[in-house]
Amino acid sequence: MMSANDAIAPPRGFPGVKLARVRSWAPWAVLAVGALLIVIPTFQRIAQVSWATEQGAHGPIVLAIALWLLGRRIPALRAHAKPGSVSIGGMLLVGALVTYVVTHIVGSVTLESASMYAIAIATLYLLIGARAMSLAWFPILYFLFVLPPPGSWVATATQPLRLEISELAVHVLALIGYPVARSGLLIYVDQYVLEVKAACGGLNSIISLSAIGLFYAYIRHAANWRYMAFLFVVIVAMAILANFVRVLILILITYHLGDAAAQGFLHDFAGFLMFAVAMAGVLAVDGLAGPLRKKLRGVAHG
Repeated sequence: MMSANDAIAPPRGFPGVKLARVRSWAPWAVLAVGALLIVIPTFQRIAQVSWATEQGAHGPIVLAIALWLLGRRIPALRAHAKPGSVSIGGMLLVGALVTYVVTHIVGSVTLESASMYAIAIATLYLLIGARAMSLAWFPILYFLFVLPPPGSWVATATQPLRLEISELAVHVLALIGYPVARSGLLIYVDQYVLEVKAACGGLNSIISLSAIGLFYAYIRHAANWRYMAFLFVVIVAMAILANFVRVLILILITYHLGDAAAQGFLHDFAGFLMFAVAMAGVLAVDGLAGPLRKKLRGVAHG
């Protein structure tokens, strides 16, 4: 015996059923196409301007990590998804879209990528709401490491750090008898002149090391945010120390092997060594900081 609902229900192949399915998927298809039209050209520019350089080479790795971290939170996002306020989210989205168009026309990849990130945040808020987004706060913020910082700001912000690193490197080598001197960011060793550029002691290297270090801290100690904050300070300190070691190595290579050797393979090797020194330092501190970790966990639970 059929119920009244069964009697009037259209068959699966009925055109009305197919039309309803198309209508249910249409908004998502439009959203996907719009996202691709924004994401693809912007990431192409980021790859050309930032990822192709030594300072931004970490970008693809960080992007893959961020996507993986966000993917792990999808079940929680689905369980707590509740669309956000249309008025708030719509205002944010419109503002981000207008900014994106303007910055794309102007040609500033830094501002364009920041606008793309703002569009993603506004869209995510409209779809799942603030409560669900808070459950994935770390992956969402981690995407910021993918965005290229403004080059002029990096050079200005890191100049005091580069001056301190170059001065300390010259002082250490002079103490052990090397013929070195310094004038600003220029280091004179024997007949050679080296410039401490943004890659050495720069914010870009601190950003890349912080991104990898914070990923390690989150995977190991996500439940203890106080200890994660402590590890972040350690990561920045180790990044500065590693840049100092890199400058020392490049000065020694230049003095003993010549300028050509310092600018070739050994220059890149010094960069890898810098990363290894920083990460080894973070792992060592993390291994020795067991009592502090337990204390901070106790404060959090208390």
